[in-house]
Amino acid sequence: MSSVYIRQPIVSVLGHVDHGKTSLLDFIRGSSVVLREAGAITQHIGATEVPIDAIYQLCGGLLSGKKFTVPGLLFIDTPGHHAFTTLRARGGSLADLAVLVVDVQEGFRPQTHESLTILKQYRTPFVVAANKIDAISGWQKSSETGSRRVEIQPPATRSIFEEKVYDLIGVFFDNGFDSDLYYNITDFRRNVAIVPISAKTGEGVPELLMVLVGLAQRFLEDRLSIESGPGMGTILEVKEDVGLGTTIDAIIYNGVVRKDDTIVVGTDDEPVVTNIRALLKPRPLDEIRDPRERFESVDEVHAACGIKISAPGLDRAVPGAPIRVVSDDLQRIVDDIKKQSRINIELDEDGIMIKADTIGSLEALIKEARDKGVHVRRAEIGNVSKRDIIEADAAADPLNKVIFAFNVKILPEAKDELTGREVVVFNEDVIYTIMEKYEEWLERKKQELEKKRREEYVHPGMIRFLPQYVFRVSHPAIIGVRVLAGRIKTGMKLMREDGKIIGTIRGIQSENKSLEEALQGEEVAISIDGVTVGRQIKGDDILFTDIPESDAKKLREMNVLTADEKDVLNKIIEIKRKENKFWGI
Repeated sequence: MSSVYIRQPIVSVLGHVDHGKTSLLDFIRGSSVVLREAGAITQHIGATEVPIDAIYQLCGGLLSGKKFTVPGLLFIDTPGHHAFTTLRARGGSLADLAVLVVDVQEGFRPQTHESLTILKQYRTPFVVAANKIDAISGWQKSSETGSRRVEIQPPATRSIFEEKVYDLIGVFFDNGFDSDLYYNITDFRRNVAIVPISAKTGEGVPELLMVLVGLAQRFLEDRLSIESGPGMGTILEVKEDVGLGTTIDAIIYNGVVRKDDTIVVGTDDEPVVTNIRALLKPRPLDEIRDPRERFESVDEVHAACGIKISAPGLDRAVPGAPIRVVSDDLQRIVDDIKKQSRINIELDEDGIMIKADTIGSLEALIKEARDKGVHVRRAEIGNVSKRDIIEADAAADPLNKVIFAFNVKILPEAKDELTGREVVVFNEDVIYTIMEKYEEWLERKKQELEKKRREEYVHPGMIRFLPQYVFRVSHPAIIGVRVLAGRIKTGMKLMREDGKIIGTIRGIQSENKSLEEALQGEEVAISIDGVTVGRQIKGDDILFTDIPESDAKKLREMNVLTADEKDVLNKIIEIKRKENKFWGI
């Protein structure tokens, strides 16, 4: 029979590159060297377990007199939003808590914004680690805690620190969060706690652990109560390991997994049913330096933990997909896994294509795209292939010939296929950067398309015949004109103010150079077929481009004309309506 117990919360560490995510976990792991007793910190695949005994020792007097039922903290140590979005359970995030690491000097950077967006999306409680306090000018390392550590700093240093924290609080407020330094907070449900730390010196790390374990104990106990029944987990990575073949690194969040268990693993198609050959854990931290034996085989593991699983047929497994131990009804479990592995998003009939490395990051990118009003026609896990390029190029709308490629490769044959095609691939490992580059491209592309579209229609133009410039009277007439508004192009017909068509512009010249068009303010010579100066036209006449009715309607709908061009178009419509009062409606 299965029994209920409280597991340690799974804590994901997010933040911008170089802000100290790995350094923080390295400092916590490094503490195990001095914690040789029963509560030593242990390393799992993709995770670092800090038992409650180790937290008591690390926190010292901070936790004196306090007892917790939470058995410790399990940090996901594949840092970044990538791991966070990969770890999914039934459409939500597997992480119970998160630490958002921010360089206190640099503040918010692209991946910080992205991490915050993902935390909001998954509604995950989080704590802010304001890292690198030791890098603040004049900072003095201290064993003091909380506000006391700040109070003993030189006045100028304290002032810089307070300014930087105030900036952080402002950015969180702009993003819909109330936040403050943890020692000023009375209600942790309403306020995000900011814990100043140095992953380098260790200052503030005990307070960070204290806040995390306190939040878990107070607010997450129901969520952390699990059964010791058949194991459930999520695939973190799929790897090729020498001597083992394809293996999966997984986080087990519920139940027990044993060697020889039958498991069902999610893929992007039919789930795989297979038997576990080996459960592998890294050796203890002080032994892992010996590369000859990197892993030890274990008979069983209990949630929550990270584990490497060796089994046949894992090559089709995908990161972010679920893994379940088979207990009774195999078909029910297979159907459940298939449902969970499916991308739960309704796709659009037209739109762009998205490729990503995991189910979670695919969902995060789709949400970000949708929030910006971008339609998504296809979304898949995997590298960008030749087929993807051909399919994207087949889109009718040039603005949809786009692929967002997050944390994946463009395969060599796909790169070859890109040559000569209109497809644009935004290949980045930061969602924020993909969206930023896409929006810049979109603006340029719209302007380019608008320019092309404008060229498809006869545009309004108004010119004055300059009487002092008559170069030929007829066959063709060549005269000097000033473009008063709009534009004129070769091939356009001209009409007088009374609506009479007088001929077609055969050529435009300026300083002996032939031009395709002349714009407002320019003075040019034009040749006109079918007209004689002094008969159909004379000096100072105002002439207009003759616009087909369908073009006039389109130009009004498209809203691409300048104010002056609109004015000329209205004059042309007025002239035309003298003969047909419904013209242009």
